[in-house]
Amino acid sequence: MGVSRLDVFYRRLLLTKLFIGGWGKPEDLKRIFEFRKIIGDREKCRTLVPVDYPVYINKTEELTDCHIHDGFFISPLDQLVPGILPPEAVKARFQFIVPKRWQKNRPVCIQLAGTGDHFFWRHQLRSCLKNVSDLFVMGGALILESIVLLRWLEREGYWPLGMTGISMGGYMASLAVTNWPKPIPLIPCLSWSTASSVFTTGVLSRAVNWAELEKQYAVNSVYEKEIINLLEYCGVDSLKMGTELQRNMDSSENLLGLPGGLRILEGQFLKVETQSEIGRVDEKGLALSSVHSSGTTDQARTHTAHSVGQGRKINSLKCCRPSLHTESISFMKGVMDECTHMANFSGMGSEPSNKDGSSD
Repeated sequence: MGVSRLDVFYRRLLLTKLFIGGWGKPEDLKRIFEFRKIIGDREKCRTLVPVDYPVYINKTEELTDCHIHDGFFISPLDQLVPGILPPEAVKARFQFIVPKRWQKNRPVCIQLAGTGDHFFWRHQLRSCLKNVSDLFVMGGALILESIVLLRWLEREGYWPLGMTGISMGGYMASLAVTNWPKPIPLIPCLSWSTASSVFTTGVLSRAVNWAELEKQYAVNSVYEKEIINLLEYCGVDSLKMGTELQRNMDSSENLLGLPGGLRILEGQFLKVETQSEIGRVDEKGLALSSVHSSGTTDQARTHTAHSVGQGRKINSLKCCRPSLHTESISFMKGVMDECTHMANFSGMGSEPSNKDGSSD
């Protein structure tokens, strides 16, 4: 289903720009990618949070039919990747609503907050993440924090346990249960298998501060020369689809009767002219030297860059990297798939469990 004009107008009108600080520190991205390899493996992740990890209740409110407990604990991510969390997020807070009377078992469902949720009672319209890396930090923190809460609930005798959330909360709930070693019901609402599509082609893409992201990507070569080489996810919708797409376009080129096909150069879509066409363009001073986004080779190739679907040549005097926006979007998709795609998190078998949900 396409993005509606109303959604686009709403986002442009109401939302603060996302990622106004840019990609985040390159060293932070590197640390996050390395930690993703650990937290993405269920067998490794299960040892990161002790079974008796301390959880505290600091306030209890008694209502007619329930108790409302306010609790907190220190996020395990602060200990495992020191300094990656902002100071305000080191202490994880939660609210636990417990009925005074139970019918049979004592089931509990953990609901994770969606975009814009602040505290337990307020939704902010102008809520945003400062850096792209903040999304990955939040994901890693929520996986570990969910494990803390699930283990605490087990210790307290609550069962069965489940997880849910809406939008980003639903996605984060899905991410959290990938590393829970026991069967658990999950109800993710209005969520998807990766965050990349939301920010690159979805409604939120209109709220992304692409100008700052493109500037940082062009100025700091570490993104395209080092960080892009750390990306490992290679699913059917990943950044590394270039070769397969190229083959498909080559096979359809003759059917379309095009003199030159749409070529993919390290994640860039470029219209490649025939040799005679390139010669004519060179005479007019419009041939552009493309820049390899991966930084894996220094060999330059000469192409004529066109706006995809429009066939207009780009003036080299105005822009030395005509595909910078495309490169930035591809890089965004790559880093987001690396850290948020469900395929990058372990789907290994669960621990055998007894009827009461306890493991042997």
